Order: sequence, then structure tokens, then C-alpha cells
Amino acid sequence: MVIYFLRHASAGEHLASPKKDEKRPLDKDGIEQSGYVGRALAAMAVPVDVIISSPLKRCTQTASLVGNEMGYEGKLQIETALRPEATLADFRKLLEKYAAQESIMVVGHNPNLSQFLGTVISDSGSEAAIDLKKGAIARVEMRRNRGTLQWCITPKVLRTLYAAAVESSRPNTSRK
Repeated sequence: MVIYFLRHASAGEHLASPKKDEKRPLDKDGIEQSGYVGRALAAMAVPVDVIISSPLKRCTQTASLVGNEMGYEGKLQIETALRPEATLADFRKLLEKYAAQESIMVVGHNPNLSQFLGTVISDSGSEAAIDLKKGAIARVEMRRNRGTLQWCITPKVLRTLYAAAVESSRPNTSRK
């Protein structure tokens, strides 16, 4: 199985009220980040059988925007195992539930999403030090209960690559 770990994109400042914070949407930067990530995954022809998201608004928005850019036509799956307070045991149960899939994308929060990623790629079973930035995506290839990190890309890198591609596609108008 291939797992794409996607941390939700930028959603502004944390709100003091837990109820209000759960409904906190992506900000302008987060919407832009999701677009870069989705277009990059589409350009790489990344196949995803199912997209699974935390129920919090910033995650479902990130998952939907990225999925739309990729051309994902399936139904977004909402799982409490990706909530901010979810445990590694919750995450392992989620993986068991979707074990028949070849490729899944999980959209969640830090610090637990980085913890889940760090644990599945660690040889020792303890957590490797991984810090997924907002909107970052990592590809992990799983073999049994152990994963290998294939790549990890931040929205900042994708924005830079996109800008470079746009610039290089412009005709050279300078005269000698």
C-alpha cells in the first residue's frame, strides 16, 4: 500500500474555543497551498483510491481542494482516527480498515500526523523526527507494518517550481 500523508493547509491562528476551532476554515494562503499540492499531484499522475480526512473543516477543505485538482472522483471519507487527539492505535486501526486499497491519502493535523508518519517509517518502531509543514505531503510505501519514505514536498517548494515553470514558458522578449 502507498500512503500519502497530507497535513491540512494554512488556516490562520488557533481559536481558543474548541468548538469554533473545529470549524476554522482555510485562509487565503491555505486555499492557494491546496491548489499547488493538487496540481503537482495531478502532474505526477498520482493515483489515489481513497482520500480520508479528519472531520475538522480545515482538513476536509484541504482534502476536497487537493482531490478536485487531482481529478479524484470518489467520496471523501471522514475518520475520527485523524482528529488532533487521535492516537497511533487509532491510526493503525484506520490502516487495517483500508488495507485492501492500493493507495490512500490521509489528511490530518500535527503533531499526530507527523508522529504517525515518523512511526511507520522508523526501523526501530520508535518515532523518526518528521515535521510536516502545513500543506506538506509525503509519500510512503508500506511493506507489512513498515514504510519507506519516498518523498516529502512542501507547498513552498511547489510554488517555487510552479513559478519557475511559468517563467521558463514565457517567450524571451529581451533584445541583444
